[in-house]
Amino acid sequence: MASTSASAGALLHHVRTGRARSRAELVALTGASRNTVSARVDELIASGLLQEGGRGGSTGGRPPTLLRFNSGAGCVLAVDLGVTSADVAVTDLSAQILATVGHPIDIADGPDVVLAEVDRLAQKALAEAGLTPADVWAVGVGVPGPVEFSTGRPSHPPIMPGWHDHPIPSAFGRYGCPVFVDNDVNVMALGEMGVEGSAQDVLVVKVGTGIGCGVIVDGEVYRGAQGSAGDIGHIHVPTPDGRTVLCRCGNENCLEALAGGGALLRDALEAGLPVTSTRQVIELAAQGDGPALELVRRAGRTIGTVLAALVNFFNPHRIVMTGGVAAAGAPLLAGIREAVYGRSMPLAARALEITVSDAPDLSGRVGAALMAIQGYLDEDSVHQALAR
Repeated sequence: MASTSASAGALLHHVRTGRARSRAELVALTGASRNTVSARVDELIASGLLQEGGRGGSTGGRPPTLLRFNSGAGCVLAVDLGVTSADVAVTDLSAQILATVGHPIDIADGPDVVLAEVDRLAQKALAEAGLTPADVWAVGVGVPGPVEFSTGRPSHPPIMPGWHDHPIPSAFGRYGCPVFVDNDVNVMALGEMGVEGSAQDVLVVKVGTGIGCGVIVDGEVYRGAQGSAGDIGHIHVPTPDGRTVLCRCGNENCLEALAGGGALLRDALEAGLPVTSTRQVIELAAQGDGPALELVRRAGRTIGTVLAALVNFFNPHRIVMTGGVAAAGAPLLAGIREAVYGRSMPLAARALEITVSDAPDLSGRVGAALMAIQGYLDEDSVHQALAR
């Protein structure tokens, strides 16, 4: 007999994530009585969150009526804020993108300027989806720096001058709904897990302008005591040639300063490559340019030395690479795998998968949507919504 919660929110979660498709399956999963489950399912149907439709396979009696989550009952805004770009998507309640718009920004312009642009993009995306602010049930925002998750305020973010302690949720007051804010890598990690989620232990490593790591424990984002878990970009890395590189955080030889997107561009320019952006370095590597390939591989090996230590400590099922530099694909992975498999303990590395995200450009928006959806549809919120 299962003993999971049988609250309306828990029943909704089971149907939404595909764990149960009928009242009978909910009874079997939760151990609650048939009457209790039916009463709560009826409430969820009346609220528009669940729908009935079709018949399931019969096991001898009358075929069960199937339940499905009504992902069209509302929408959420998903905001993916980067150092140089802002992307805003409108999604349904299954994180399917209905409309998305983006625009270049400079995160250093500060919260007032950047969030005004986000507001403009959000209104444009809603208009493209044929929706209004009243249709928005929740907002999810990913930002490139540490965040106090409970308040949605950045905490001393090294690459976001002027953002410390800024109340980001207040910028979305027009929607009159809950706003959830987190570090962009935690958000991307949620995006990689998808709607169905996972029970695995996973490291989602973003390599873009900066480097960060989303830590997934038993399928849940692990944020640590103050919300700064996974800040691997500022781990010290000794260099084989003894050189020192100053990081923007003020320390020397941080992983980000040696292998992030900015470091890749700096090293490419020093090597005389004809590039003006990190993207061009990656494109040269994709075309088979020898010096560009070696730079990307070297960045991979540097990242891999840090990941090897994390593998020994955390023993994840898999590592997923995402972010702009991860678009380099094979040469980056080759460098990472070389270091991780060479430096990790055999037991920890034996069944370890290291892959590149299937959709690194989308995981930030999908993750922001899932964060908003999961936050809005948690057990307490669903209970309160039904009570209203």
